[in-house]
Amino acid sequence: MMASYRIILAEDHVLVRKGLRNLLETAPDLEVVGEADDGLKLLELLKTVEPDLILLDISMPNLRGLEAARQITAKYPRVSILILTMHSDKEYLYHAFAAGVDGYLLKEDADTELFAAIQQIRQGRRYVSPILAGDLTLKLIQSNHQKETKNLDEHLTGREKQVLTLISEGKPNKEIAKLLFLSVRTVEHHRASVMKKLKIKDTAGLVKYAIREGYTTIQK
Repeated sequence: MMASYRIILAEDHVLVRKGLRNLLETAPDLEVVGEADDGLKLLELLKTVEPDLILLDISMPNLRGLEAARQITAKYPRVSILILTMHSDKEYLYHAFAAGVDGYLLKEDADTELFAAIQQIRQGRRYVSPILAGDLTLKLIQSNHQKETKNLDEHLTGREKQVLTLISEGKPNKEIAKLLFLSVRTVEHHRASVMKKLKIKDTAGLVKYAIREGYTTIQK
């Protein structure tokens, strides 16, 4: 008997997660082994649960889906990631594959395409929602998947990237410290380090950088 394909649902809307779980559990070879409603909780969950695939929303609180994807692909390269999102803008698609994901599925297609997307990824292929696939070539998808970005943020640590994401969402140092279980002084140190490495002089600049590089979906 074939081993079940283990899936984590990372989505901040409870009803959407419940609907996805109910849908996935109709397939005998798929198993939902965990759920997370924000990016930080997802990273914590991965310390104890080993999935084959993560269904990952882009617009999650505390740590956005694309930054979570970057960290997961770096630390857990064997785990596949299928973005499940409402964002049909090609810029999000580009950032997603640059972050190392394996597929990009629009929520409006989930009821008809979810199992096809999972099957393609299980077979080692990339997947893109049909609505978007016509605008892309396989060469572009593959190159974005394999290429590491050459931005300055390559020099940021994982913790500094978490702090950058939370700063971009308007969270003050005290709240960031609470979310990351750090002291306020440590958060201040990370903030200063991020600004120095990125050569950015103020918080507004950090927010603009985070939006441009896909760390957050909050708009200017």
